[in-house]
Amino acid sequence: MTSAQDPFYIVKEEIQDSIDKLESTFHKWEFSPSETGERALLTRELLTNCDSIEWQVEELDKAIAVAAREPARYGIDEAELERRRRWTTSAHKQVATVRKAAEAGKGKNISLNGTRQELVRIPNDRSNDYITQDDEDFISSESDRQMLLIKRQDEELDELSLSVQKIGGIGLTIHEELVGQERILDELSTDMETTANRLDFVQKKITVVMKKAGVKGQIMIILFLIILFIILFVLVFLT
Repeated sequence: MTSAQDPFYIVKEEIQDSIDKLESTFHKWEFSPSETGERALLTRELLTNCDSIEWQVEELDKAIAVAAREPARYGIDEAELERRRRWTTSAHKQVATVRKAAEAGKGKNISLNGTRQELVRIPNDRSNDYITQDDEDFISSESDRQMLLIKRQDEELDELSLSVQKIGGIGLTIHEELVGQERILDELSTDMETTANRLDFVQKKITVVMKKAGVKGQIMIILFLIILFIILFVLVFLT
C-alpha cells in the first residue's frame, strides 16, 4: 500500500492542515492587543482547535497501537511504526505549546517569541539525533503531501477528461441530428417546389380548357364533376 493510499497518511494530512491553521491563528493571537475582545475570541478559538486536534491525534495513536500488534497484517514494519509515533508525539507537543501559551495569556501579558519558536522550530535542547529524526519526518510529511496533491490533481484531470469526452459525444450527436434535419428540410423544399410547379401547370391547362369550352362547356364540366363527386362519395361511404 502506498503512502497516498494508507489511511494513516490521509488522516495525518488532515491533521497537519489543522495544525497549520492553528499556527496561523496563533500568529494572529500573538500580535493582537491584550485585554481586547479580539484577543479573547482568538484565545477561545485556539483552545477549541487544540481540543479538536488533540482528540484526532489521540485517535491516531490508538490506530498506531492497533497496527503495532500485527504490523505484518497492515504491511508496515517497526521503523514505520516508530516514524508514526514520532510524528504524533511532535504533533502533541506543538498543540500543547499553543495551549500553554493561550492559557497563560489569559491573565497576564507574556512574551511569546520563545513559545512561537518552539511551535514553528525544533527546540534548542533536543539532541542532534532527534533533530535528524524530525527532519526526516518533515521531509516524509512534505513528500506525502506532494503525493496526495498529485493524486488529487490526477483524479481531477481524469474527471475533466471524462467530462470533455461526454461533451464531445453530445456535440457529435447534435451535429448529426442537425445534418439529418437539414437534409429533410432540403427534400421537403424540393417536394414543395415540384408540387407548386405541377399545380401551376394544371391551373394553366384548366384555364385553357375552360376558355375553349365556352359557357356551355364550362357548365357541362361542372355538372360532370358534380356527378363524378356523387358517384365517388357513394362508392366510398355507402358500399
